[in-house]
Amino acid sequence: MIRPLPRLALCALLAWSPAAWASSRLFVPPWRFPPPPKLATVRAYILVDAATGSVIAAHDAHRRLPPASLTKLMTAWLTYRALRRGTIRPDENIPVSVAAWRTGGSRMFIQPGLPVDIEQLLHGLIIDSGNDAAVALAQAVAGSRSGFVALMNAAARRLGLRGTHYSDVDGLPAPDLHTTSYDIALLSLDLLRRDPGILRISAEKSYRYNHITQASWNPLLFHDPWVDGLKTGHTAEAGYCMDETAVHDGRRLIAVVMGGRSWKGAMNAADTLLHWGFRATRTLTLMPAGATIGFLHLPEDNPENVPYGIARPLLATVPKAFVRSSLVPSLRPEVLRQSPIRKGMTVGELILHVRGRPVARIVALARGDAHPASWWTLLLRRLGAL
Repeated sequence: MIRPLPRLALCALLAWSPAAWASSRLFVPPWRFPPPPKLATVRAYILVDAATGSVIAAHDAHRRLPPASLTKLMTAWLTYRALRRGTIRPDENIPVSVAAWRTGGSRMFIQPGLPVDIEQLLHGLIIDSGNDAAVALAQAVAGSRSGFVALMNAAARRLGLRGTHYSDVDGLPAPDLHTTSYDIALLSLDLLRRDPGILRISAEKSYRYNHITQASWNPLLFHDPWVDGLKTGHTAEAGYCMDETAVHDGRRLIAVVMGGRSWKGAMNAADTLLHWGFRATRTLTLMPAGATIGFLHLPEDNPENVPYGIARPLLATVPKAFVRSSLVPSLRPEVLRQSPIRKGMTVGELILHVRGRPVARIVALARGDAHPASWWTLLLRRLGAL
C-alpha cells in the first residue's frame, strides 16, 4: 500500500498550473491585481493569462449576452475535435448543400458542385466569418445542423460553460442563443491548448476562395502586431464582440469584450486590456518542468521510496510589483494509485493551499518504477537488515 505523503511547505507563491487539469479552467487568484482602465464602450469583458488560466480583470463576466459570430468558436472546437479523432480529414472534400449555400450573412461563397475541403472551410469560418462555412462544417461533422447544435450544447456542459446555450452554428440572432465573456475566454483557452494550429489561420489577414479575396473580420490584426487571433462578431442584438489573443515577450493573454457600441470602441477596449495586462502583470516560474517534489513511501515494494514530481512548469500570474516571498502556501499530496508503479504514471494530485484554502490541483507523476518486493526482501526489511 502507498502511505499518505508528507505535507510539503514551499516558501514561494504558487498558482494554477495548466498541467493540472484534463481540460482547461480559469482560476481567480487569492491576491489582487491593480484596477484596469475604465472601459465604458462595452457591456462585459474579461482578461486571462493563457499560460496559467488566471483571471487578471473582469467586468460582468458572467452576464449572459448574445455572442454573434463568437458562436463559431464552438463550431471550430468541434471541428478540430473531429479532426483529432480522425472522423474527418483536413484535405477531405465536402459536398456543399443547398442549405449551406443559401445561408445568409457573412459568407466565404461556397456553392454546390464547387470543391471545398475541411481546411478551406476552417479558413472561411475563422477569417471570413462565413456562415455558409459553419453550416457546411456542421453537416460534415454531425450530418445535420440540429445534430451539430446538440453536440455544441453537450460540449458546453462538458467544458463547464455554465452561461452558454447554443441554438445555431453561426451566431445569427435567436432567442435562446447566449453566452458570457467568461465562457468565451474558457472556450478559447481550451481551444488554444488542444488545437494551437488555429492561430495559424486566425493570424492571416485575408483569405482567397472561389476567386474572391476577403480581409479578416478581425480589425486588431491590422493595428496591433502582437495580436494573432481569435474571432470577432457583430449583430444588432449582440453589438460588437471581440475575442482577442496576443503574445508579447513570450506571454499570451486573452481578452474578450462583448456588447461594444462600435467596432472602434470594442477594438480599443480589447487592445487596452491586452496592453494593460502585459504592463501590470507578470508570470513567474515557481517550479521547473521535471522537478522532483518528494518521495512515495512504498513499504511493500522495491524500491521502498520512489520520487514523484510534475511534468510541466508550475507557473503563477502575479502583479508586477508582487513580492515573491509574501505568502507561504503548502502542497498536500493525495495518492490515487496503488503499486506497481511505472515511471510517468499519475500517482496522485498535489493540492495547493494559499491562506488555508485550496486553490489548485496539480497532477503528480512517478519519477521511477516500483514493483512488489519479494518475500525475502520483505523479511529482511522487517528484520532490519535492509
